[in-house]
Amino acid sequence: MAVCQIAMFSTTVFLHRCAAHRALTIAAPVRLVFRVLIWLTTGIKPREWAAVHRKHHAFTDVDGDPHSPLLLSLWRVEFTNALLYRRVARDGVTVGRYARDLPPDRLDQLFFDHAFLGLGLGIGILCLSLGWEWGLIASAIHAVSYLLLNGAVNAFGHVVGTQPYPNTSHNLQSLAFLVAGEGLHNNHHAAPTSAKLALNPGEIDPGWWLIRMLVRCHVAAVRLDAPVFKMAPKAVPIS
Repeated sequence: MAVCQIAMFSTTVFLHRCAAHRALTIAAPVRLVFRVLIWLTTGIKPREWAAVHRKHHAFTDVDGDPHSPLLLSLWRVEFTNALLYRRVARDGVTVGRYARDLPPDRLDQLFFDHAFLGLGLGIGILCLSLGWEWGLIASAIHAVSYLLLNGAVNAFGHVVGTQPYPNTSHNLQSLAFLVAGEGLHNNHHAAPTSAKLALNPGEIDPGWWLIRMLVRCHVAAVRLDAPVFKMAPKAVPIS
């Protein structure tokens, strides 16, 4: 689970808030660390992830949304979320349209575009650290946990929870604890360029703790023009 949490924090801070939404900037050496961590733990190509996520915001819960549970069913999104991402990322259109600002560089060509190489190295590191039996078990636990938790953000985050802002997504604080703050999904859709997902009293965004630490270490900067709210809050009961 430790590896899964490293991957979750790297996903929310680097892939989501930095690459996809430009909610913060990260110094080049630390950005490289995040790229390596994502490569070793997930094999995800940042420009593909960002493109699919940006398309999700452009077509939230309407025709064109890559992974809406309101269109595809909750359980399909929960269990096939990675396949839905891959299908849209490889359609020959989405990356070129939604990630033109994230072209592949030399490191991508040499390393980061080769997902199986990164995942193989990541598994190898676990096997060397824990022994091959426990390394393989840890790798399997990480893979299942990461896939299901990310699926839960897109699935349950659009079906179950509170809606303080008038959009189709929901907040689930219990999920947010497991996914580095991503469970505060209604807040995120209300203010997509906010680096902080906890916008209301009592909400906790663990991903913001890491961002705040990076800012205090002078290796990251939060967008000063990011709106705190996109819409006025509206009380909606748990569905």
